[in-house]
Amino acid sequence: METALPAPADLVQGYHQFKAGKYAQQADLYEALSDGQKPPVMVISCCDSRVDPGDIFDVLPGQFFVVRNVANLVPPCSCSDHNHAESAALEFAVTGLGVQHILVLGHAACGGVKAALSAANGQPAGKFIAPWVELLDKPRQAVLASGKQDKQTALEHAGIVSSLDNLMTFSFIEDAVEAGKLSLHGAWFAIETAELSWYDQGSGDFLKLET
Repeated sequence: METALPAPADLVQGYHQFKAGKYAQQADLYEALSDGQKPPVMVISCCDSRVDPGDIFDVLPGQFFVVRNVANLVPPCSCSDHNHAESAALEFAVTGLGVQHILVLGHAACGGVKAALSAANGQPAGKFIAPWVELLDKPRQAVLASGKQDKQTALEHAGIVSSLDNLMTFSFIEDAVEAGKLSLHGAWFAIETAELSWYDQGSGDFLKLET
């Protein structure tokens, strides 16, 4: 039997700081959360290490139900035999937890979006990444045809909108939205400046939130 590797020292130190700091300040909250969760918001975010939804929105434990993947993508509803990690999380969040909002959170300098753009130039992204970012094929075609100079940001925005459209292909989401029990949102985070732009469904634009 192989011996388990020791925990990295910086992670151990961080854990001790958490226990002495945030946990000590919120011990009652953690005790209450041990009985169950009822988050009002689900966030679908990129797994990029620079974009942490909890930090961006300064929330407490138990307020966000978070799913993270490459390029914050939502596949359309499908009944194939493949694994459905995102679909399972959506179903649990909406039908099990009763979240009131779903936010698709994209960001600047997204590596998954860059991979999708590179694929258009014949540069494969990787065995597993390539088929995943194919979800961006349709919005990528629209962006490339638009003539926009900043194709990276344009596709980051378009990917968020595409994911919002794909959310509505799930019947339990469509039903909840039509019943007024669920709202869908999109936002884009600029890493360098920490500016957040909110998707306006009426105009189709991403508008910076005033600070």
